[in-house]
Amino acid sequence: MDVRWRGLPRRLLERLAALLALLAIALDPAARAAAASKSEQPIPAATLALMLARGATPASPILMRSYKKESEIEIWKLSASGRYVFLKSFPICRWSGALGPKRAQGDRQSPEGFYSVAARQMNPNSAYYLSFDTGYPNAYDRAHGASGSALMVHGTCSSAGCFAMTDQGVGEIFALAREALRGGQSAFQFQAFPFHMSAQNMAQYREDPNIGFWRQLKEGSDRFEATGEELSVGVVNGRYVFAPSQDPEKEALAQARRAREEARTAAFIKEGSAVLRTTYADGGQNPYFSALLRKGAHLGDVSRPEALAYAGVDVVLSPAKGLCARKGGCPDFIGKGPSSKLAEAKPTKDEPAAAQGKPVDPISGSGAVAAGAPITLASTRAAALPKTERAALAPALISYRLGRPAPAQSLIAGAMPILPDVLFD
Repeated sequence: MDVRWRGLPRRLLERLAALLALLAIALDPAARAAAASKSEQPIPAATLALMLARGATPASPILMRSYKKESEIEIWKLSASGRYVFLKSFPICRWSGALGPKRAQGDRQSPEGFYSVAARQMNPNSAYYLSFDTGYPNAYDRAHGASGSALMVHGTCSSAGCFAMTDQGVGEIFALAREALRGGQSAFQFQAFPFHMSAQNMAQYREDPNIGFWRQLKEGSDRFEATGEELSVGVVNGRYVFAPSQDPEKEALAQARRAREEARTAAFIKEGSAVLRTTYADGGQNPYFSALLRKGAHLGDVSRPEALAYAGVDVVLSPAKGLCARKGGCPDFIGKGPSSKLAEAKPTKDEPAAAQGKPVDPISGSGAVAAGAPITLASTRAAALPKTERAALAPALISYRLGRPAPAQSLIAGAMPILPDVLFD
């Protein structure tokens, strides 16, 4: 190392290296052309066909939802019906930290909350292939004194507070967002959750230190799924608040869903739901990519691979009791008795089928832990699905469990050459 750089902090050196790399791209015509090419790649034909079936177009507004525990990002599009509908899911190759919000620069936490992404936050010249800034910190984060910056959705499989999707994955996500912004959407909403915000998950994590914050996230999640509208989010006295829908019928649906979900959560607790805490050495990875790695596929620079062996360990703080102690955990009929208004066996007119799809834990296949269940590593619990497809870099058929029911869709895998892990918090 040049003696002139000795003594400078490593993080500062990494940021300088990244800035120099961006400067080189700016000055090199060939590099500029390559950057323009990757940022202008078209939306795949299979995704366009799926979009058409959903009643949307490339220019239709977009909305994204991320889930840490399930390690996936959902894409939603505004359909001709005026509601956001689920389009498809992308597996996350790497996220870092643990369940819970980001609080301080350097804590390696991927964010949780409600964020806004405008065109200026899209980065076609990213050191991580392509990326966009999630908008952290938002008003809620600032109200709680949170610090940090450059929390991105980007390529590669290396994360230090970001959602790393691989280059091929972020390429399609970038294209979907790019076309929506060019179609007139001023900014798209990015909803970041610790896990699917189901009543059963809320019952299981009821003793987690973050449960008060997660109840706020669930209120927003329920409102979105009931109304199909982008959330109007504010912060009052350090809490997320959500403006009511301007459509009285949709607002009634939102209020009804919230009451229903609160009743279901209470029912799961009453019938003996286990109390869990899920621990991580440093973030997690979707089982899809874990399977690829076990098959010997090369995903590029995977950050802290040793931590993945201890990702998603469910610690039972209080074992299940009563109905929930039966084999398979809490039965789905809890809170759905003959006289109950909580029944959701079929889509009703108040919620579209896509919004009612029951979230499924892609690792365990169940949202509960039976009494006395051993602590099991997530990497050993990936379950195959009947529907499989050949992955780009996999020598054998690989399955990926979808978080929501959807028609057959094209999933992506693999990564292009990457730069060292720099710049991101």
